[in-house]
Amino acid sequence: MATATSIKLDDELKGRVKQLTESRRRTSHWIMREAIAQYVEREEKREALRQDTLKAWEEFQATGLHATAEEGDKWLASWGTEGERPVPICHK
Repeated sequence: MATATSIKLDDELKGRVKQLTESRRRTSHWIMREAIAQYVEREEKREALRQDTLKAWEEFQATGLHATAEEGDKWLASWGTEGERPVPICHK
């Protein structure tokens, strides 16, 4: 179920939205809803990455297991080549 929400835009931003509505042949409602949906999706992904990073940092602090940047760089540089390397093994 969708509910109405109001939003206040300054004149400049409102004009920019209006220009997009004309060039895209979409309503201002569609443009703003799409913009909000894309923003929310992007921020959810960013938050998931932040949570994964915090979890990885906590795991490293608890175990000390890691791969060096050099090991990671060599592995990534080998992707798609005949000599593709296996994933680096974590060590202390």
